[in-house]
Amino acid sequence: MGISITQLVIVLVIVLVLFGTKRLRNMGGDLGGAIKGFRSAMKEGEEDKNLSDKGGDVIDVEVTEKDKDKA
Repeated sequence: MGISITQLVIVLVIVLVLFGTKRLRNMGGDLGGAIKGFRSAMKEGEEDKNLSDKGGDVIDVEVTEKDKDKA
């Protein structure tokens, strides 16, 4: 019931014909960059969480008006 090797090869050949090797290489690079960015963002989020857990001072401020007279 699963995918056999011949079916997988046929699908890969069709994808290569449709997109071309250069476009697939670019898509692979973009996907790798996105994964790398996601991982670094996750690490930064964990570091921020660790800093806030250590009892650092947190200032919560809400802006209610905006000065339009500043030139």
